[in-house]
Amino acid sequence: MRRFGQLIGLKSEKEELYKKYHSRIWPEIASMISECNIHNYSIYLFNNLLFAYFEYTGSNFEGDMARMAADEKTQEWWDIMKPMQTPLEERMPGEWWADMEEVFHQD
Repeated sequence: MRRFGQLIGLKSEKEELYKKYHSRIWPEIASMISECNIHNYSIYLFNNLLFAYFEYTGSNFEGDMARMAADEKTQEWWDIMKPMQTPLEERMPGEWWADMEEVFHQD
């Protein structure tokens, strides 16, 4: 199992809309997340920053992420979410959400 922490900005004027969508996530999106071996997924908000945490339990992360990205309903969801978000300038090339380095974990 791999743990991930990620950051991205959220446009302040989109905060309530973003929360509204995530309070009623589409069933197809929730299903695809699980089918792609992502579990224990949470998103937190602080001062226009979104922090995401999830655990990946599969054996082919890149393949599962490609499968998710190819999904039509996921693309529709992302088309709504992306304009609300502001990627961090410091992110690595090719990232939308900036991956974070884990520096401590305790079970």
